[in-house]
Amino acid sequence: MQIGPYAIDPPVVLAPMAGVTDKPFRLLCKQLGAGLAVSEMTNADPRLWHTAKSLRRMDHEGEPEPVSVQIAGYDPAMLAEAARFNVANGAQLIDINMGCPAKKVCNVWSGSALLQDEPLVARIVQAVVAAVDVPVTLKIRTGWDRDNRNALAIARIAEDAGIAALAVHGRTRADKYEGLAEYDTIAAVKGAVGIPVLANGDIDTPEKARHVLNVTGADAVMIGRGAQGRPWIFREIVHFLATGEHLPEPGPGEVAAILCGHLHALYAFYGELQGVRIARKHLGWYARDREQNAAFRQVVNRAETAGEQLRLTADYFAALAAGERLAA
Repeated sequence: MQIGPYAIDPPVVLAPMAGVTDKPFRLLCKQLGAGLAVSEMTNADPRLWHTAKSLRRMDHEGEPEPVSVQIAGYDPAMLAEAARFNVANGAQLIDINMGCPAKKVCNVWSGSALLQDEPLVARIVQAVVAAVDVPVTLKIRTGWDRDNRNALAIARIAEDAGIAALAVHGRTRADKYEGLAEYDTIAAVKGAVGIPVLANGDIDTPEKARHVLNVTGADAVMIGRGAQGRPWIFREIVHFLATGEHLPEPGPGEVAAILCGHLHALYAFYGELQGVRIARKHLGWYARDREQNAAFRQVVNRAETAGEQLRLTADYFAALAAGERLAA
């Protein structure tokens, strides 16, 4: 898949997720096969650009190209300025958030709330595309609610304004993350525009990725929740799409190595205290569906130091590995 001058290869993309797709997670997913990893959203309000949180979100040093940064807001001029600011700070792709369903985002007329106002959508995408000389992408949902699905109209507005690629989460804002993703709507969007389309929603296995590509005709798949605690899903999908064969599931030892590397990256990026706290949600995701995961989470979530968190994690996965050997 081509976005401006950038070949996205493989066409398997990490979706932007607030509080999840920070720099350590983006780097890990790229190492494990993602062709592109989009940053968590940066607020377009310039008053927030110099907070510690925003400065960390804008840290792209050492990231492989292309660096994709998502911006969120409601004011065309403010979003245009945010795009310029982020390009000056290293962004090589700018992504506009019109897909987030969170109440706190929609209540300030950002994210998927914007889908209710097509003229405003047009003004925003026109302003951002005109503001920067890098490709601008857009992430949307299928509409505000099931009675107001307007993804086709939004897609045409985006293409006419010069948007370089469009990611579609196959649900309305009202659906949040419930129900089945509307792959037929994504297929209709793909048939209506000539720009690359990325299909997003419920893609959590290699077979599902191939199915979604087949039924939508999309140029790429975008993985969000399916990568939480399973960042190796990217290499699994890439291998399956290329060969039709499955990679072996990583055993407890390999998972522990990946996870401990992730933990070390979090401590280095955030500092020990904050890194330990941020790591807790990732530990829960990595342990999900494994034996004794509830007991592990209960213990590891009380750890206050990096050393203790790492020790408990290593011990848990070593016990899982020993159990597998005994079962064999």
